[in-house]
Amino acid sequence: MSCRGAEKRVALVRGDGVGPEVIDAALAVLEAAGADLEFVPVELGYGRWKRTGKAMAEEDLELIKSCHCVLFGAVTTPPDPDYRSVLLALRKGLDLYANIRPFSAPGLDFVIVRENTEGMYSGVERLDQEEATTLRVITSRGSLRIAERACAIASKREKLAIVHKSNVLKSDTLFLRICEETARRWGVPFENMLVDAAAYNLVINPKRFDVIVTTNLFGDILSDEAAGVVGGLGLCPSANLGDNYALFEPIHGSAPDIAGRGIANPVGAIRSAAMMLDWLGEAGKARMIEEAVEWALGQGVRTPDLGGSCSTEEVAEAVSNRLAWSD
Repeated sequence: MSCRGAEKRVALVRGDGVGPEVIDAALAVLEAAGADLEFVPVELGYGRWKRTGKAMAEEDLELIKSCHCVLFGAVTTPPDPDYRSVLLALRKGLDLYANIRPFSAPGLDFVIVRENTEGMYSGVERLDQEEATTLRVITSRGSLRIAERACAIASKREKLAIVHKSNVLKSDTLFLRICEETARRWGVPFENMLVDAAAYNLVINPKRFDVIVTTNLFGDILSDEAAGVVGGLGLCPSANLGDNYALFEPIHGSAPDIAGRGIANPVGAIRSAAMMLDWLGEAGKARMIEEAVEWALGQGVRTPDLGGSCSTEEVAEAVSNRLAWSD
């Protein structure tokens, strides 16, 4: 499948649950925007695991590495000790150390920069009948590169909040020290904040935040909370970035309870596709998509999770039509 040519190769992972539905919506919008892309389908996820015993194989990773980036729908991760998370495997295999999650709503505009490859998601775990342990890994290398990424973003905005729990988790003292040193070197105004205080302030005073940098688990939880603040998970995109590869995905899960009903919110996937275009050097087309999404939402084109009655396809159609009018 391609959009008007084959200049840039994009690995296309539809995944499980509502993943295929929101990805199809994003593809329709990319085509309407005139994106010049070649899509390379890659089957990953729980459905494949149930059928073949493997959610992802080594050859899949090599195929993905032959592409410029990944557009990713959603995958189901079951509570099965034999199942290895596809997203964790991709983040590790492609070294996608920076998870960038922008949040916007009327009067709100902030970004969470989440370390993506270590912390509580290190993958170093042990499970037996009497005890289960997970090793929380914080390294100077991991902390420095996420601090650099966050400061690069904050230097073009206003300020940085370094979120941690160093009063209890001594591993966070390393993260905090490196982030503070990096912010000083960049000349970025910053504050440090305990994660529980950050969670509280996201609810009562979200305007306080501009760029947040934090560790893996804290970033995962805070970004879901932030999604609730701006209107819902279905609205929110993300980019998983490394030095050589990138993966773009909505922050919502596979939502198997509504899969196949045609009511999944595709806005997060569409916005993720816009972030992908920006990363690929197509900033103009990315802005066009964002503006078309904002127009559609403003016209009341909304799926049921936002109080509307539109289908996934109808939202994509409205955004695509707006893009056609903009030409």
